[in-house]
Amino acid sequence: MTRLLPSCRLPLLPVVLPALAALALVPASARADEAPSAASSSDAASPSDMAVRLPERVVTATRVPTLAEQIPAGVSVIDRQTIEERGYTTLVEALSAVPGMTVVPSGGPGGPASVFMRGTNSNHVLVLRDGVPVSDPSYPTDAFNFGVDTLADVERIEVVRGPMSGLYGSGAVGGVINIITRKGESGTHGSVEVGGGLPRAGEVAANLRGRQDMVDYSATVSSQSSIGADVTPSRMKGVHTGERDGFRSQLADVNLGITPVAGTRFYGGLRYRESVYGYDAVGFDAPNYRGYDRTASGRVGVQQKLFDGAWETDLSVARLDTQRRYRQPWSLDDPSDSSSYARYAGRRTSIAWANTVHVQDFGSATATAVTFGIDHQRDAASSALDASYSGYPYTSSMGGRAQNTAGHAGLQTTLFDRLTLSGSVRQENATYGDDAFTWRTGGVLAVPEVWSRLKLSYGTSFRAPSLYDLFGVDSYGYVGNPNLKPEKSEGWEAGWAVDVPLFARRDGATLEATYFSNRIRNLIETIYTADYSASTPENISSAQTHGVETSLTLRPGPWAEAVLAWTYTEAHAADGTRLLRRPKHQASFTLVTHPIERLTISPELLYRSGAADYIVSDEGLQTGTGLTKPGLILNLTATYKLTNNFSLFVNGYNLTDSHYEAASGYQTPGARFLAGVRARF
Repeated sequence: MTRLLPSCRLPLLPVVLPALAALALVPASARADEAPSAASSSDAASPSDMAVRLPERVVTATRVPTLAEQIPAGVSVIDRQTIEERGYTTLVEALSAVPGMTVVPSGGPGGPASVFMRGTNSNHVLVLRDGVPVSDPSYPTDAFNFGVDTLADVERIEVVRGPMSGLYGSGAVGGVINIITRKGESGTHGSVEVGGGLPRAGEVAANLRGRQDMVDYSATVSSQSSIGADVTPSRMKGVHTGERDGFRSQLADVNLGITPVAGTRFYGGLRYRESVYGYDAVGFDAPNYRGYDRTASGRVGVQQKLFDGAWETDLSVARLDTQRRYRQPWSLDDPSDSSSYARYAGRRTSIAWANTVHVQDFGSATATAVTFGIDHQRDAASSALDASYSGYPYTSSMGGRAQNTAGHAGLQTTLFDRLTLSGSVRQENATYGDDAFTWRTGGVLAVPEVWSRLKLSYGTSFRAPSLYDLFGVDSYGYVGNPNLKPEKSEGWEAGWAVDVPLFARRDGATLEATYFSNRIRNLIETIYTADYSASTPENISSAQTHGVETSLTLRPGPWAEAVLAWTYTEAHAADGTRLLRRPKHQASFTLVTHPIERLTISPELLYRSGAADYIVSDEGLQTGTGLTKPGLILNLTATYKLTNNFSLFVNGYNLTDSHYEAASGYQTPGARFLAGVRARF
């Protein structure tokens, strides 16, 4: 493998961490001067709200609620307030401005969308919903499709970048995305949102949540639809017809809890989401290409706080059921002369026992917590594809099962009120592939004398073979390989953050910079016989990614906050070729401002440089690999509070009508608008 950087892996830890510990002995008298950071809220903020927001605590990064500034990893939180301020309605929109992350939709709302985190593959991002893995077991690559989910039932999204298999197991190579749904709160609360827009779009969503005596509850229903987006690039004059791909998604989510005695809570939840959408083939405005995606999930469990809260334990059982269908009728105008019908069904059962023991402070160690638990997961899936390409028939199918049991443990503590250390280990016992042992360790040092924080972490991760890797077959001689080993990685990151006195404020600006590096081996790749009559997947490839994430946050006053982020990523295979769909440069600018009382304006500007991809020509034909063109997208949301309970909003997407192609052959949907009213009680 071609080495892109000098070797700088595990040997750093015994050198740097003792140095951090030594610095921790310096008195922390200035700590009290640190200003609080942002926190989540279900209601839109007023200028006075922004001045008193509480410090942000994140659960996903360590399994223990921890201040974001004490986590040795890249962390981004998208809370309910941010979702509404920026006009996000889909998961793709919410994740597009996250540093270190590339969102690549292949179509409009409902169409497939991939996420590449820190240059790793799209199936190297583990997606959780309330801590439970929710990727579709029938997906051939075991990647999560980000294109179909809407946000009406989402309270917050926690994004943790870096190898996290030591906490969560398979798939957490580039990082973890935890989608946390809305739960009951004290009293009774409700919200209703109704909107309509162009081109012919509409949405309605309602949520009711509360807590009365022993019972807490939250119920959400929503429906979102549009005439659709024209995503076949207009540059393809011969095959572009202007045909739009419609989208409709319906959602119902219920979370219930009962606390019969103090410290013991039984809970359960059901979620159903169904999406129907139009889709286009590569390089062709397919007028009747349709997709159907349905997900049903449920979870029950019990949480207990024992010994006056010193021991928290949670035992839960979850079930995920997925069904997907895609139908592409044959069309005389299709340059590739294709037709297909695909069916997928997946089932996942997850059992988890998680524990946190809070250790009493001793010596210089405070906020010490020990975590441990056991996870068990069973997957089953089947698929069938019947297709014809340029007159040649093709079939593919898969049916299989796999299971995995894992034990995990972790430790987190703060020394001398300034050095926060954390670590975790996890051992897998899987039906297929070698058992995997993964771990992660890191630390964050606060240096309040210069208003700074330093972080360093190192970890290992893996991705187990998908069921299609193990059991898939097709009519061109492909046969799955049940002897595959997991893909494995090791990565580290080092970062620095500093608060800069500016605008007559102690924390008027915050500058952050993080360097990251990942080495991935045993990548699964399909190999062919000499005459191409047969093929099978093997662990034969490797890759390396590295880069820098930076951000500058400006707080000129309680009436505005601006964030400018830039990410540089190098992602190469072992032979030095660039990995596809990973732009070298990504930048975003977001602003939330209150120019007058009750009015919130939030522009968002997204930039992506060109990336290596399979290039689709103006004639709609794939012509080999090359570089795509860069793109710039402008979104804008304005919200006006008529009263404390009623607000008007207007969302504008892609206002400059950019034709940027995140995936060659699929352009960004044109300018769209959504306006409506949001009511709370």
